[in-house]
This record gives sequence, C-alpha cells and structure tokens, in this order.
Amino acid sequence: MEPRELLEILHTAEKLKDATRHSYTSAGRRESVAEHSWRLALFAYFTAGWFPEADKDKLIKMCLIHDLGEAFTGDIPSFDKTEYDEEREKRELYAWVDTLPSPYKDEMLALYSEMESRETLEAKIFKALDNMEAVIQHNEADISTWIPKEFTLNLTYGADKAAFSPFLAALREEVRKDTEAKIAGDGN
Repeated sequence: MEPRELLEILHTAEKLKDATRHSYTSAGRRESVAEHSWRLALFAYFTAGWFPEADKDKLIKMCLIHDLGEAFTGDIPSFDKTEYDEEREKRELYAWVDTLPSPYKDEMLALYSEMESRETLEAKIFKALDNMEAVIQHNEADISTWIPKEFTLNLTYGADKAAFSPFLAALREEVRKDTEAKIAGDGN
C-alpha cells in the first residue's frame, strides 16, 4: 500500500469519530461510532480468553471494522434501521472496500461476509459483544437519555446472540441486572 492510499483510508475512518450514536457517555455527551468500535475491540480482547479455540486477531478485526459503513450513512439505531438502510450501508461500504488494495480488500470482504452469516465462532462472539456493548453504554449513561422503548429493549437486547455460550449468557445476565438496577434508580 502506498502512503497516500493509507492516508485516504484513515481519512475515511476518521468520519466515525464525528458520527454520533444514539447512546450517550457517562459524562453526558453523544457517543461516537469510533468510541463504540474501540471499546468493542477492547471487550473482545478481554473476552477472547474464554474462547481459546477462537482466532482472537480475527475477532478484534471484526470489531474494528464492523461499523465502517456508518462513515458513509451515519448511525441508525437498530430499532429504527430498515432493510433499505441496511442495504444502502452495505452497498456504500462495499463500494469503498472495493477501492482498497489487496490483501485488505479481500480480507475485509471475507470478514464482512463471515459477520453477516454469523456461522463461525468469531462472528457469533463479535455479534453478542456488539449488542452487549450497546446496552452497557446505555447503563453507563444517565437514564434521562433513554427513550421509552429502551426500558424494555435494554433488558433483552442481544440475549439471543449470547445464548450460544454459557459464559456470554452469564455475562449478558449481569448486564441485564445492571439494566434493572438502572431502571430502579440503583444504577450508576
């Protein structure tokens, strides 16, 4: 890869620093997509030890690249995202990925395909953690930032994705307990 190509890729990725998510930080400002992806990758790093058979590098790569499409479309909360939104994001992302030099283009396309099919251990772990990280962030934010549907959604969001693993199911249960405490006014 030439230096200019690398800089152009980083310029595109930088847009995720300004793309805000529906959630807020504990300090009360909107969270960026980049912040979510960073903490998700950190989450995967610490969780990977529970899955010694998983490819930790692949898992962390999935976490780092999973929301790059939002550099083109912005973030649309999962409860508002339509099939049209998903297809548009995928189309714009894949058009950009197609401009990348090999081997990055090929690796990223393979990772996106794997994440979408959710058949491999790494893809299942990634998706469970992605959903959980969003709820953890909501639990850390002031409850005044929650919209009405989140009072029930945050209790169950992603539990189905974590169910394949006893460890992830137990972790999701702890997150649910934090959500209940938050709703009851006992959370941070």
